Amino acid sequence: MEMVASRPYLMRALHEWIVDSGCTPHLLVDADFPGLEVPDSACKDGQVVLNVSPSAVRDLVMDNMLVSFVARFGGVSRGVSVPVAAVKAIYARENGRGMVFPEEEGLEQADSTPTGTESGGDDDDPGRPRLRVVK
Repeated sequence: MEMVASRPYLMRALHEWIVDSGCTPHLLVDADFPGLEVPDSACKDGQVVLNVSPSAVRDLVMDNMLVSFVARFGGVSRGVSVPVAAVKAIYARENGRGMVFPEEEGLEQADSTPTGTESGGDDDDPGRPRLRVVK
């Protein structure tokens, strides 16, 4: 049975925990990720740091595919759209506590490999999932 990605669930839980703790949640985002919609001025060194505290954003939605909200950049309200897979970390600005998410590149490659094409292993059940270490 295939399971849905855990990242969006963890992001929502950590966001709530950080806010309930009286801290300011920030997202660290890959600025080069396809589908990312943020002002160019927010990008620095291939990354974007976004303050997603309730006092900094409006209309925050964190669903399983996308984080979207309205925020002010240079005094101008702008819509922001961040694919969940682009989020590298969520943390509290005040103390750095939070979570860094692992790269999912290896998982995507494993998922895209047609079943039964990997060498070695048990070929009796080609539909059975296989685990492998990705470094």
